[in-house]
Amino acid sequence: MRRTVPPSAEIEEQIDQLLAVGVGENPRESLSGLAKLGARLIIQRAVEDEFDAWLGRARYERRPEYQRGLRNGFRPRRMQTGEGELQVGIPQVREAAEPFVSKLFPRGTKLLRTEPLKALVIGAFVRGLSMRDVESLCEQAGLGKLSKSTASRICEELRARFEAFKRRDLYDVHLAALFVDAVFLSVRPDGPKEGVLVAWGFTEEGERVLLAVMLGMRESHEDWLALGRDLIARGLGAPMLIVADGAPGLIKAVEQCWPSSDRQHCCVHRVRNLLAKLPERERERVRAAYWQALDEAMSEREAKQGLRALVEELDKAGYTAAAKCLTDDLDALVVHLRYPLRHRRRWRSTNLLERSLGEVKRRTKVIGRFPGETSCLTLVWAVLDLYIGHATNGIKITQLERQRLRRTRYEGNEQTIPEEVTAA
Repeated sequence: MRRTVPPSAEIEEQIDQLLAVGVGENPRESLSGLAKLGARLIIQRAVEDEFDAWLGRARYERRPEYQRGLRNGFRPRRMQTGEGELQVGIPQVREAAEPFVSKLFPRGTKLLRTEPLKALVIGAFVRGLSMRDVESLCEQAGLGKLSKSTASRICEELRARFEAFKRRDLYDVHLAALFVDAVFLSVRPDGPKEGVLVAWGFTEEGERVLLAVMLGMRESHEDWLALGRDLIARGLGAPMLIVADGAPGLIKAVEQCWPSSDRQHCCVHRVRNLLAKLPERERERVRAAYWQALDEAMSEREAKQGLRALVEELDKAGYTAAAKCLTDDLDALVVHLRYPLRHRRRWRSTNLLERSLGEVKRRTKVIGRFPGETSCLTLVWAVLDLYIGHATNGIKITQLERQRLRRTRYEGNEQTIPEEVTAA
């Protein structure tokens, strides 16, 4: 199969076309297609660079003194990967003493594991493009050797994508719920861990979107205020609901940046704080009573009554600190009950974001300390974007729920509408 351009150029053109069109009416399908094209591009480039190194010259380069063979197009090969079935062009050669066999495709292997390729790309970037580390990762993954030019090009693109992510405008993003949280990592070769602030949310159409990844240092009011101002400067309108933990600096920044938005205190963070102030023998009983008050309530009023009854019970039993902990910011614990019934449990905590940050911790654990904040932030973004952001984990918001959300934004009504109960 003869070509005038390499397959990698064709894949790049397909990616450009997809990005130009946008997500369209089926965002999940578009993002899935983009992820597959990205995986194909990484594999295809690695194969082409491997072939250039085997042949001894780059494409269109003339080296009469070294003539191992002549290029003879590409042969399509389909493979099963973690991203599904992909097609890659395998370079062909003529007038050669031996055929070209890519080390990316060991003989007898039916499944090409692209997860090590992703780890290789991100790991190479974080470690400053050390060829020793790149080769070590390749060998551990059973992928052979990857040329320095390939690793350099991929990592430069990764850095450029992160810079574009930080600058992109958010005028077309209309959030139903915004989630904010932080993860503490060893950002520098020495010194204490620093906070990396993350913001993502669900749009009014039900799509999950990653919005910001930035350094937070101490996770102070000034840090969160800087994140909020950055989102506003890039065009993000006020979310309907903001879900966050109870850090005073974060609460103050949220109220300052989006005074008209509802604020939901993370129910999971609050129960953790509550149980920490109780003896172990009481924890399971109080935990059950806490969640029962929230789970069985159909309105904010009912939830407040249940939680205040628990506060009185704790106070009478002599657990004053626990009672005070539950009373603090109690109104913000039940705000999620203003929203569509089937989304309430998901929107009452930062659990979804915490799971993503748990994935960040798992992948950064083997690295230890980062060489600097650029490497750290890029890796956090890469994990959230490449591994989490393209997952099909959005939500479905019906037209009825969308109308309810719009009324909630302007009315702040805590009454449950009959249609919503029926739909549940």
